[in-house]
Amino acid sequence: MRRSSKRFSRPSLILCLALAAGGCGGRPHGVLTPQPQTAGTDRVELLVATTRSDRGAEPGDLFTGERGKGLAFADIAVSIPPDGARQIGEVQWPETLPGDPSREFVTLRADAVDQREAARRFDARIAKAPKRQALVFVHGFNTLFAEAVFRFAQIVHDSGTSALPVLFTWPSRGKLLDYGYDHESASYSRDALEHVLHMLAKDPSVGEISILAHSMGNWVTLEALRQMSIRDRGLPSKIKNVMLAAPDVDYDVFSRQIAEIDERRAIFTLFVSREDEALAASRRVWGDKVRLGAIDPQREPFKDTLEQRRFKVVDLTTVKSSDPLGHGTFAQSPEIVRSIGARLAEGQALADNRAGVGERLGQVATGAASTMGTAASVAVSTPFAVIDPRTRENLGDQLQRLGEHMSDTAAAGADVVAQPLR
Repeated sequence: MRRSSKRFSRPSLILCLALAAGGCGGRPHGVLTPQPQTAGTDRVELLVATTRSDRGAEPGDLFTGERGKGLAFADIAVSIPPDGARQIGEVQWPETLPGDPSREFVTLRADAVDQREAARRFDARIAKAPKRQALVFVHGFNTLFAEAVFRFAQIVHDSGTSALPVLFTWPSRGKLLDYGYDHESASYSRDALEHVLHMLAKDPSVGEISILAHSMGNWVTLEALRQMSIRDRGLPSKIKNVMLAAPDVDYDVFSRQIAEIDERRAIFTLFVSREDEALAASRRVWGDKVRLGAIDPQREPFKDTLEQRRFKVVDLTTVKSSDPLGHGTFAQSPEIVRSIGARLAEGQALADNRAGVGERLGQVATGAASTMGTAASVAVSTPFAVIDPRTRENLGDQLQRLGEHMSDTAAAGADVVAQPLR
């Protein structure tokens, strides 16, 4: 018992120091309450399809991280501050509500709509897009609904793409300890994503479809594309670009998935980085199996497989961005964000290594938490609270669960002691 208490004392001490040094930064809530547009700002309009539930959602959040019973839709407009007041590749979150449009992202419209109305609004807008292009974004792990909305708005704005943005957002709770829940929620949503892609492919108003997936969003994306290819004996011809950014997918599983996907009609581009700390942690979680987003594309067996499948690879290992974990580089480097739009417009893949798309996900702590146990996860998470303000909010949740687990263990032990010997 004495040895065990020493084991827990050090993480607790580090935690207290991190919280004291880090302040009280937290996650965004209530930012989807509509505000009037201000002159001099830019406007990005997104159509949203989601498997999240709206039950119990607070005003200004619209949807929660829980699983809905079917597909829901929304039409959201986001105001982007002038370029001179912001850093390209970053989301400027409101410090206080309702937010200052001159220097922060704010919401202009947030309408929940049914599928018929969503399709009507989509068709009215896609007709104005060059080549009638649609860009579908699938976010990653540990992402609140508002975070998915604002991040995609940032990517659309900073890339300069003229494609019509469609956000597919699945039920992520946005909590570090819910890695397992998020992964299962991604699997839960693969049929829904397949349905959305079928809707777009069958819509005569649509000319081309591009898909951009990040992190765990690659799992649901690859599963949906695999299902489509099996059901339809190939992908729809309208799917022209599939961009897999920092995919948190087992490489062996990916090999089986891509074997069922007829990728000849689309250009597949893979963003990788061997400096991605989040994927390094995920590898430890999943039995030390290499993650697709962390491979060395010049080594075998990866090089041969990617060449056979005609994958284009963007190696971001040496690219610098403001993401301390290296997991969101694809979004935060101005060059890559802008080039996404340029290459989409030209019908080309991203094939160079200038780069950046990202967000501070704090995945190192989360991945470890799913297998190391709550107590150990506190020790793993704490150092990242210093560099990632969003991690700090989740540390309280980890400590609360740790306390609950320890209480349950103590109660169970007391019950065992109380049992008479027979």
